[in-house]
Amino acid sequence: MKEENLKKVVELRHRLHAHPELSYQEYWTKDTLMEFLKVYTNLTLYDKGKYFYAVYRSDNRNKRAAIAFRADIDGLPIEDQIEEPYRSKFPGIGHKCGHDGHAATLCGLALEIDRMKLDRDVYLIYQHAEETGQGAAEAKSCLIENEDIVEIYAYHNQTESETGEITISKGCSNCASKGMTIKMTGTPTHASLPEKGKNPVFAFARLVSKLPQIADARRYKGIVLCTVVQLSVGEYAFGIAADAGVLRMTIRGEYEEELNRMRLEIMEFAREEAEKAGVTCQFTFEDEFPETRNGEKCAEKVLKAAKLLGYRTVEKKDGPYRGSEDFGHFLKIRPGALFFVGNGIDCPSFHTAAYDFNDEIIPYAVELFKKLIVMEGAIDEDE
Repeated sequence: MKEENLKKVVELRHRLHAHPELSYQEYWTKDTLMEFLKVYTNLTLYDKGKYFYAVYRSDNRNKRAAIAFRADIDGLPIEDQIEEPYRSKFPGIGHKCGHDGHAATLCGLALEIDRMKLDRDVYLIYQHAEETGQGAAEAKSCLIENEDIVEIYAYHNQTESETGEITISKGCSNCASKGMTIKMTGTPTHASLPEKGKNPVFAFARLVSKLPQIADARRYKGIVLCTVVQLSVGEYAFGIAADAGVLRMTIRGEYEEELNRMRLEIMEFAREEAEKAGVTCQFTFEDEFPETRNGEKCAEKVLKAAKLLGYRTVEKKDGPYRGSEDFGHFLKIRPGALFFVGNGIDCPSFHTAAYDFNDEIIPYAVELFKKLIVMEGAIDEDE
């Protein structure tokens, strides 16, 4: 990667880091990225409202089918406590997953390919709202509208991994997940007359006790998890029996069909217990992520490209990462792959106040993206 281009995108990354925006609020971020590309490249920009994409158009008369790359751009509701001049200016909001670095990397790729003579079109998708699981579900329209795109790639930085090390899975890369809320409502009564009310506390207690059995790994072929994140029943009032409560949990699965099977079993048992207790039961879902399943040929292509560049590579064979990624929405439409670039062995974990993206990995990702563009190799549509 050219030093002058790296300098530009590192400065851009620091600006993005200092101005983080939450999912569906990425107005300044989107405008800043679009302005950068307008000033420094000749790529064509397509503003889609919540997200945008930029396109390098090849003038080769015999050009190959197009390739796409995606970067997420949203921040998190987490305090930024790094001791750097580009520390977040917004209390309680920070780029604590490295999306500032992902977006800057894609701009670095734009700078690099802008003056190249490529034999294919290249699409760069700047996606909003990854942290909620909804952004890719909307930004995938780019693939639907542009049928010439035959493959799509993205990367995520990886904490506790050697700087620049490339890790990828052939198959499921990240588990599917859902945020599940169960509300039960009964009838209030004085604490001295519990028999006159309807209290959901024992229904919740039996449900929570049942969860380990429902999520027993021996009942599934892939990873499943059910993690309780909140349980609240009644109020801080010793004269009133509890009459309403809420249970929130995150359910995960390597296979979406097994995740949904577990969800239905939880719902069925919750309804049964609610009926026994004489209380109502309601369900809501949010932060829903699909499984992210890499195409095998695309994963092999990433590994080959990384090895040609002399990078250290790791093929992950011990199952998917438990954390979710909405990039799976794209992979349901086109073959592609999500890979990981090491952010440094000593890098603090994602979603923590001390985390920061490592600027040193930008050239690794840019050069790998460039290699994927120029490499030959057909991608099967039905992969």
